[in-house]
Amino acid sequence: MLRGLWPLLGALLLISAAHAAGPARIYAAASLTTAINDAAQQWQKAGHAAPLTVYAASSTLAKQIEAGAPADLFASADLSWMDYVEKAGALRPGTRRNLLGNALVLIAPKGRAPAGIRLEAGFDLPGAFEGRLCTGEPGVVPAGIYAQEALTTLGWWEALKPRIVGTDDVRTALAFVERAECPLGIVYATDAAISDRVEIVATFPEGSHKPVVYPFALLKDASPESAAFYAFLQSPAMAATFSRYGFTPLKP
Repeated sequence: MLRGLWPLLGALLLISAAHAAGPARIYAAASLTTAINDAAQQWQKAGHAAPLTVYAASSTLAKQIEAGAPADLFASADLSWMDYVEKAGALRPGTRRNLLGNALVLIAPKGRAPAGIRLEAGFDLPGAFEGRLCTGEPGVVPAGIYAQEALTTLGWWEALKPRIVGTDDVRTALAFVERAECPLGIVYATDAAISDRVEIVATFPEGSHKPVVYPFALLKDASPESAAFYAFLQSPAMAATFSRYGFTPLKP
């Protein structure tokens, strides 16, 4: 019986060793795509294997991790989906950190922003434009969660709800506005900054929604390589990189 188990045990040990020596496996919110890709290039230039990256809405990634997806490091665009993964028992204890902040902005296709829009209570935003408003799926995708909070606080949610186009992630919402399929969109300031096809109409007041916070954490079976990459993401060099892309590095 034991003799028959040796090949299986050997194969499992080889798989475990390959994971330990293999590249970091990163599951990150779509809005982090550009910055994490830059970090991955820096990491590779330092002699490490290129990290394997998966980008999507934090909600999608959290559910994939819960279902057993092979991730080592999770970077969420809000606290609630990191809470979800933590409650599922998937995080390595003591590794969760709130690393970055961001701002929520209203955008329009370049050169086509409606005039006079103000993001303040009492202004009639629903009456200030025609057509749809794109953002992440409200109640699910973090950008949509923040957007719904802000629109509710400012008194526009009920009027705009039928006109909302909820997308799978924030980068998809950005793409809709770039193509002028939506005359307005709500995304993060960092997403607007990477596109020369949109312009920021206005920034939502901080008090209109919960702070945009990006928690990072290792998963419980993360490899040493992934732990090292995570430490690199928390370094002063990477704080400068994140700042260059418009994120706000947060102090521990």
